[in-house]
Amino acid sequence: MRQVVAFVKVRRVLEVPVNGDYDPTRPPDSGARFGAMTAPSAWSPLRRPLFRGLWIADVASNIGTWMHDSAAAWLMTLLAPSPLMVSLVQAATTLPLFLLALPAGALADIFDRRRILLIAQVWWFVTTALLGVLTITGVIQPWMLLLITLAIGAGSAVDLPAWQAIIPETVPRDELPAAVGLGSVAINIARAIGPAIAGVIIVAGGPGPVFFINAVSVLGVFWVLWRWRRQPSAAVLPAERLASAMRAGVRYVRHAPALRSVIVRTPAFVAFASALWALLPVVVKTSLGRGAVSYGALVGSLGLGGLIGAALLPAWRKRWSTDAITAVATLLFAIGCAALAWVSNFSLLAAVMVIAGVGWLTTISSLLLAAQRGAAGWVRGRALAISTLALFGSLAIGAVLWGVVANRFGVAWALTAAAGGMILGLALIPRFRLAAAEALDLEPSRNWPDPVVAEELADDAGPVLVMVEYVIEPAQRAAFAAAARNLLRPMRRRDGAVFWELFVDSANPQRCVECWLVESWAEHLRQHERTTRADREVQVRVRKLTVGRERTTHYIALSPQQEPS
Repeated sequence: MRQVVAFVKVRRVLEVPVNGDYDPTRPPDSGARFGAMTAPSAWSPLRRPLFRGLWIADVASNIGTWMHDSAAAWLMTLLAPSPLMVSLVQAATTLPLFLLALPAGALADIFDRRRILLIAQVWWFVTTALLGVLTITGVIQPWMLLLITLAIGAGSAVDLPAWQAIIPETVPRDELPAAVGLGSVAINIARAIGPAIAGVIIVAGGPGPVFFINAVSVLGVFWVLWRWRRQPSAAVLPAERLASAMRAGVRYVRHAPALRSVIVRTPAFVAFASALWALLPVVVKTSLGRGAVSYGALVGSLGLGGLIGAALLPAWRKRWSTDAITAVATLLFAIGCAALAWVSNFSLLAAVMVIAGVGWLTTISSLLLAAQRGAAGWVRGRALAISTLALFGSLAIGAVLWGVVANRFGVAWALTAAAGGMILGLALIPRFRLAAAEALDLEPSRNWPDPVVAEELADDAGPVLVMVEYVIEPAQRAAFAAAARNLLRPMRRRDGAVFWELFVDSANPQRCVECWLVESWAEHLRQHERTTRADREVQVRVRKLTVGRERTTHYIALSPQQEPS
């Protein structure tokens, strides 16, 4: 399959109701059964039986995934042993995630996420079992391997946003870093064990049996999901249409500074880091002249480093900022990339891969956590899908790019250039800080009063023009204008406005009017539901610059074909 697929599957351990008892029919609770946990440890979520059960099942599934990853990459070295063809295996894995991430995120926000996840498990079982059959029967060709890998990646693309979107529903806010950390622990346990097991099986019976083992490994997760009776949230308004939901997701990320930082920082690291994952099989087979067991050992060393990083990361977060930690972690992975290019001593290289694994785990988990913290619940699937698009798009494009560079200039120089690119990317940190998401409180607030209507309006009536009139003292007008543009405007645009502007009355300079336009009446009603506590704080700050209460008016576009019902 691919090294990065485990990041897809690991989300499962985090997205189960936080129940006191192992009863999938009960709604989540806050964990009071376990007493006051004022300072959650890195292992706190594992005290919850359902969480623990799914986590164990997912560790087994991730081991199968990493076994599959090693077998698929090694199979291509047997079928077509060129750097470009080997790197295309990773590209085929990640390209569907790049193409389908946003529609999948919209589906995760619109439909029942549990059903989406169940379908994805079935899809993975069928596609991986098919690859096993073709390999064992000896009819597998390079194009078949790439095509089935694309199909597996398509399943991952649909699965991933739903997994990610459920994480904050399953643990209290203060346990979210621990939950993400446990996901990283699961993936690195699998990364440390899976490739080594795969190497032994490949030597004994070839890659085919490994694919069958991976197919069976998803059944445990399917069983736990099947037993889980997730209570869907009650919907008052009609579901968003897919195209409109996708536009809303893009609009939200565009006007959310915390998410913009994630979107910029992700390719600055991943596009260059992908060189190590894409070219590692080639280095083992050609530069080092070793076999599948040695390849599995190096991937296992990266996984061991990830385990070490996951254990140390909670303590690091207490002492240093997220951005300082990721800067050091990026340097560690760059060192690993350069070592893979020039170090020929296998033992020394394995040791450096442990250090690189610490860097990879730390950086990726920090990016994932920042994306989780920067997305409101109503748009979480779409926002996280866009961050996923940045992650896997960077992996896909980077894998092909470094394969081409390696073909032309050599594997060593490609890895060296990638290490240099990661270091240069650190210059983005001062402007795009991951820590920006940590102070946001995106829990729903719903403090807007219901709009006043004289007659019933259809859900698709619109566009809708919303006008809010403020009275401003002359001395406060400049401060109000700055606050409105810097705080209110991004908030309105994130929540659905397609146009926003601030006006002043030429006849009465104390009267200012804020106007924004939304697509329909239903979309404006959704704005009322989307308000968060952070939005409420913005409104309080702006109101301190005004006199009295503002006055809100709604105008509906009038046309002969669209009359009130």
